[in-house]
Amino acid sequence: MFSFRTSPIEEQLDKALRDGRVGCFCTQNCWDPGSGRYVYDIFRQRGNLEKLFLPRDTEISPLTNHIDFTADDIEGLDAIVVEIQDVGSRYFNYTRDVMRLMSTCARSEQSPAVYIVDHINPAGRVVEGSCPAIEPDIWTPRVPHRHGMTLGELCCLYYNEIGARFPLHVVSALASPVGKDIMPWVIAPASDIPGMFTCDMYPGGGLWNNTNICPAIGTPRPYEYIGAPFIRTDGQEPLPCPDGVMTRPCSFTPSAGIYAGVKCFGYQIMLRPAAQYHALLHALMLIRHFADLYEEFTMYDSLFAKVADPVMEEYLRGKLSFDVVEEHVKAEEQKWIRKAKRYCLYSDAPYRMK
Repeated sequence: MFSFRTSPIEEQLDKALRDGRVGCFCTQNCWDPGSGRYVYDIFRQRGNLEKLFLPRDTEISPLTNHIDFTADDIEGLDAIVVEIQDVGSRYFNYTRDVMRLMSTCARSEQSPAVYIVDHINPAGRVVEGSCPAIEPDIWTPRVPHRHGMTLGELCCLYYNEIGARFPLHVVSALASPVGKDIMPWVIAPASDIPGMFTCDMYPGGGLWNNTNICPAIGTPRPYEYIGAPFIRTDGQEPLPCPDGVMTRPCSFTPSAGIYAGVKCFGYQIMLRPAAQYHALLHALMLIRHFADLYEEFTMYDSLFAKVADPVMEEYLRGKLSFDVVEEHVKAEEQKWIRKAKRYCLYSDAPYRMK
């Protein structure tokens, strides 16, 4: 059973929410500025908050990247209210945690009803990349690198893909004034997604985590800066960049990751005003560039698992030209957009960059 709700979660009259045992699965983004409370405070005040699932550490910490739970934790619950801020990319850990929750509920003999309090996607409706051509882990939704959907729409898609039968209800992102009062990046969705431009950088920038070049995790500007101790910026040719994008040589010392506390040399990626930035294609281009330039540069096997596309993998291994990848990505994005429209809950729809 699926439903799309257009009134706020606190106004829902379902018995499971009013009188049942409720679990809340959320991050710091479940704050409501209108009432000055978090979503779990609603049920705490009602006296029926049974379980609270939160990130494993402080909200701004390199160690905060998952919500831990077991199948036993959801036993006996009548409802689970989910409220996180998705960031528009299939790699995002908290979204994958939600998919794991749904998968766990689907296997339960007496699953609770799941309520998704939806949010606007801070990465917008733009699509980048392709759906996984190889089997991802079960909790990664089969969506492009940048999917252009909201969490509620992703959950609707995943619900259908796994053949779930538990009640799933999506509370519209337009049901409360939160989206008007707080832009979706004001409260950082995760410790490595701190700012306005991070979500636009992440669909490509997230790939650097699977190489030995650091995307500046543990600095104020992750995914905008990339670097490593072995990179030489003096006297080098400018980095390849699409229109509307600039790079400048820089240095930084990350506080987390493989180079924690080590000075790195590299580049800042900067966007011109109103530039359309295809972060995935640019990251593929830069990875190939560094592979040609530095013997020290390493692409880990996990990179190819994350890319999950044989054409992109062949390009990264130096066996295809960039124009082949561009055409492939264009066709895959168009294919995804046709599929995504079946799960859209709002008047606008995903689209690709021209």
